[in-house]
Amino acid sequence: MTRLLLHTAVATALAAGTLGLTQPARASSSDGVHTVRVPDGDPHERSLAPRTTEPFSMIGVTWDDPDAALDGTAHVRTRSHESGQWSTWRALDTDVRTPETGPDRHRAGVRGGTQPLWTGPSDGVQVRVSGARLPEGLRVELVDPDGGSDAVHTTVVEPGFVEPGVVGPAAGGPHAERPAVTSRSAWGADESLVKDPPTYTTGTRAMFVHHTAGTNDYTCAESASIVRGVFLYHVRSNGWNDIGYHFLVDKCGTVFEGRAGGIDKPVLGAHTYGFNTGTSSISVLGDYNTTTANSAVRESVAKVAAWKLGLYGFDPTGTVVLTAGADNGKYKAGQKATLHRISGHRDGYPTECPGQNLYDDLPEIRTLAGKAATPKGPAPEPTEPRTDDVTVVLAR
Repeated sequence: MTRLLLHTAVATALAAGTLGLTQPARASSSDGVHTVRVPDGDPHERSLAPRTTEPFSMIGVTWDDPDAALDGTAHVRTRSHESGQWSTWRALDTDVRTPETGPDRHRAGVRGGTQPLWTGPSDGVQVRVSGARLPEGLRVELVDPDGGSDAVHTTVVEPGFVEPGVVGPAAGGPHAERPAVTSRSAWGADESLVKDPPTYTTGTRAMFVHHTAGTNDYTCAESASIVRGVFLYHVRSNGWNDIGYHFLVDKCGTVFEGRAGGIDKPVLGAHTYGFNTGTSSISVLGDYNTTTANSAVRESVAKVAAWKLGLYGFDPTGTVVLTAGADNGKYKAGQKATLHRISGHRDGYPTECPGQNLYDDLPEIRTLAGKAATPKGPAPEPTEPRTDDVTVVLAR
């Protein structure tokens, strides 16, 4: 398990809209997030002057009211820990809404926020936030998912591995082989941070495809760190009970287990505001407005969707009628929506996610999922776990 560090940063107002950051003090060995508070000031623009911090690899901005939206822009630039060079200004993705039901929605300390941005090892930060009127309690969240860790021991569960008590495919419906999935323990989830047990719904009727936005400039050896960073940001910065997505996949096609509760179970997620109930989600690491998904990504998304929908006998190439559970800016609460079984985030919520390029790939992904789904027939019997179905690798 990765040892995670919390650094508490103390901020002081120097002038209207400008902060000076004092040397952070180490406060905890279990958190992985240090925070820079942005004081109230100009309601239209706030900024953080360039400052040195303790090391971090992911950044985001959060605010007090989880129902408030950032009607404006947030840009950051960071300093490389290795080279000492400052990056160009990069925009943070503001397409985030807090869950509308379940323990996440009602937890104390739930906050609004941007999507987190993977920066790689960094030790300096500058932030600019502007808009018609900015929400109160703005904070810069600096996430260090690898504090103090030399390596992560990654266990990859191969397709033949079936956990005891797994729910088999629905009899008579299409089903698909279970894909290889990197477990939570493998990528280093700190389960002590998850305070409430998972909430379950009645089934999985559709799969929503997302991207994490941020950067595509990462190596696949860093993917476990990115997943840990997203987990920490959702739990510590957004105040959610757990990571919002059910699955994540990197640009090499490696699939990671997301929200706890059993990948074969209908766990309530926090991914598509208005349509979290009865659906699952998979988020691709990277920004697919600016790059295209490769075949490994498309195939992994298709395999996960075919398997997950096949557990309930659903054809991944079909459509479904879902009822919106909340007013979300695209649908009214109670409104019926006819959606593809494999849909993009933007199909259910007003957002650019999963990026235009990945969204354009969804027809091909549905076709691949349809090919992965076995024609209707008797469901296969669950197999017993085998020791040779587990591969242990080292990842940084």
